[in-house]
Amino acid sequence: MGRALVLALALMTRGASAQNSSNGWSPMNFHKPSDAELRRTLASRQYEVTQHDATEPPFHNEYWDNHRPGIYVDVVSGEPLFSSLDKFDSRTGWPSFTKPLEASNVRERVDPSLFAVRTEIRSAHADSHLGHVFDDGPPPTGLRYCMNSAALRFIPVDRLEAEGYGRYRSLFQAAVAKHPTP
Repeated sequence: MGRALVLALALMTRGASAQNSSNGWSPMNFHKPSDAELRRTLASRQYEVTQHDATEPPFHNEYWDNHRPGIYVDVVSGEPLFSSLDKFDSRTGWPSFTKPLEASNVRERVDPSLFAVRTEIRSAHADSHLGHVFDDGPPPTGLRYCMNSAALRFIPVDRLEAEGYGRYRSLFQAAVAKHPTP
């Protein structure tokens, strides 16, 4: 009983994830957890956003103002979605990106809700609601992938290897080589 309580408290304080944080991403090994498992492992906001298309409040979410280098993965599956190298301040209060890190891990869907037709973004493998994409972003794409922090898990560059995402480390090494700090 004591171990279960400790595990439950750890999941609540960490902002639980349905994906094991040490295995990285493997589409061959991913099977979406049941609804009951998702309810048990995700924090309530994560569950509502990813499974019921909710939107978290602007400026009151975990990553809207995160400036650390790293990648963002689906909180349910761990599939790589976005990179801090493509993140920008959209002044909307949500994390915004110019493009996906792995285009094959996101899919678009027409969303006719809220009195306008928008383009919803969902993760390809877990089918998590992530946010929406708009055509008012900066160059080079002109796109703004406006995502919910609750649908994402951030992996800092110094944890990429340990968490199974080491293949993305070179992106950050190339960025440092291209733009060295004085």
